[in-house]
Amino acid sequence: MLILLAAIFILHIACITLLLTATIHNAWWMTDTISTDIWARWILMGGQWNYTQIPAYYPQEYLQAVQASSILACIFCILSLFVFVAQLYTLPKGKRFSFTGAFQLLACLCIIIAASIYTDIFHKDERNGWYGASFILAWISVCLTFISCIIYFVLRKKTAA
Repeated sequence: MLILLAAIFILHIACITLLLTATIHNAWWMTDTISTDIWARWILMGGQWNYTQIPAYYPQEYLQAVQASSILACIFCILSLFVFVAQLYTLPKGKRFSFTGAFQLLACLCIIIAASIYTDIFHKDERNGWYGASFILAWISVCLTFISCIIYFVLRKKTAA
């Protein structure tokens, strides 16, 4: 049982790490000279990356929805880790970790909303670029948080014997 709890804890830490990396790192859309994320754009000039603002033609409402959803996914995932640890000590024997699973489900829904909006709204007509590592990490974190959510809904607390 202890190995199972350690594996679940490591999976949860991996989810948090991927969500934070996808939210913070500057590689949602890439070209040879431009790196764009949900916060800013970096342009390669003279061998140096220079910080610039997101272009004004980006739909700001959608960009703010992506930003907010990404941040909420991180918050819900971190909160669910604290709830999981608290439930380890307070949950009666035989009960499921439903509250933790609900927070993980909210984290999964938030990051899927962010990645879906970004996929649908931004860079649809651009042919000279590609989705970057942060965008891919966001979709991977969707899968991992969903798997973690299912594990929490199925998992029952047992005795430590």
